[in-house]
This record gives sequence, structure tokens and C-alpha cells, in this order.
Amino acid sequence: MIILPAIDIKDGQCVRLKKGDFGTVEKVAEDWYETAKSFSANGAEWIHMVDLDGALSGSPKNAKIFIETAANTGLKVELGGGIRTKETIEYYLENGITRVVLGSAAISEPALIEWAVNKYNEKIAVGIDAAAGMVKSSGWTVGHAVDYIDLAKRMEEIGVSTIIFTDISKDGMLSGPNLMQLSALKEAVSLNLIASGGIKELSDIKALAEMELYGAICGKSIYEGTLDLKEAIAHCK
Repeated sequence: MIILPAIDIKDGQCVRLKKGDFGTVEKVAEDWYETAKSFSANGAEWIHMVDLDGALSGSPKNAKIFIETAANTGLKVELGGGIRTKETIEYYLENGITRVVLGSAAISEPALIEWAVNKYNEKIAVGIDAAAGMVKSSGWTVGHAVDYIDLAKRMEEIGVSTIIFTDISKDGMLSGPNLMQLSALKEAVSLNLIASGGIKELSDIKALAEMELYGAICGKSIYEGTLDLKEAIAHCK
């Protein structure tokens, strides 16, 4: 299982939210570049980055930060937030981003997902974010009457290879991942599954690794010091 330490960017700053609520925005590090370098120094090969401004606006807002991270840290960058057009997908993938995460498009424009997967294959992931099992989009501000497993099955049919699943109620809360929903999702689809939201400590990493998931995204746990990144990576090797 790969560990993906996370950096969320808003207004050029490293921040975290609670349950995706922009009213809870909190700066968690002084410098995104030094933070990314520290992840690499601790053994990370990947980094998960989110353009929060982009997620709200629907278009890239902090692209320079993500491209510089990819170019200068040695980390493979998985990037989400505001990626909703062919042009944006092409721009990021042609400028060093290893994998882009499409979220809102899975609901609003599945044809874009299909085009992206046909052209870029494993460089495309779909983020499925849910509250009480029902999908939300547009920076988690718009709810849909769509079950997270049903959406995952649709994405699998299109040809998506990687899903990032976030239980919004867990995100930023250090309350442990939603193992029940992750288990149900793993049984329902045969995809690379990345867990996001709620991871607090090494026992959570161990539980996810035992499920044989593809990856786990860790954000607040690293910044708060409840999870040692180097230790987590070592456990998963």
C-alpha cells in the first residue's frame, strides 16, 4: 500500500479543513515546498495535492505550486481540485503531474472521464466524496442523490482504474477511516482503491493495509504528529 501525504492549497497556503467546511480553514505549514521536501526526505514517493480554490471555482487557481512540486521535489504528484476540462487535464499531465483526480466530472460529465481514461489510462483517478454514503461535488458544496458504490461501479464500467474514496464526515477529524464503507466498496468493484479521511495513527494504516488497499492519503495526522510518516511508509513496504 502506498502512503500519500497530503498538501491542500488555498490562497497559496498549506491548509486543512474539517469535514470539507471552508469555514474551518486552518494553516498547517509555513511553506508548501519545504513541506513537500520533508515528505520526500521521510521516504514518500507520492504526494496528494488539492487545489481548494480550484475546487470551488471549477478551474485551476494554484497551478504553479503543483507543477513546481512535481519538477523540484522528486515526488510523484497526484492532483485534484478544479480539473473539469480536457484542456486542464492535458495541461497538468503535460507539465509533470503524474496523476490527476477528477471528481465533479464523474457526476456532471462522465463523457469527460471516458475521454480522459481512453487517452491517459492510469494517469486518471476519480475522487468519490460522500456524506452518509451519498455523493457530494464542487468542493463538497453540492449534494447528489447518488450512492457512492453505484458511482464507483459506473466509473469501473467506463474504464477508470483508480478511485479515491473520502467519507466527508471523517475528513480532518482524526477519528479513524470508515472501514465499513471502504470494505463495501472494495467488495463491489475491482479497482485500485485509495482511502482518504480520518486516518489518525499507525493502527489505522495497519487496518487499511490488511484490507489490501492500493493507497492511503494522510494529511492532518502528519501535521498534528499523531502519525509518523516514515514509520507508516516502512510498515507498508
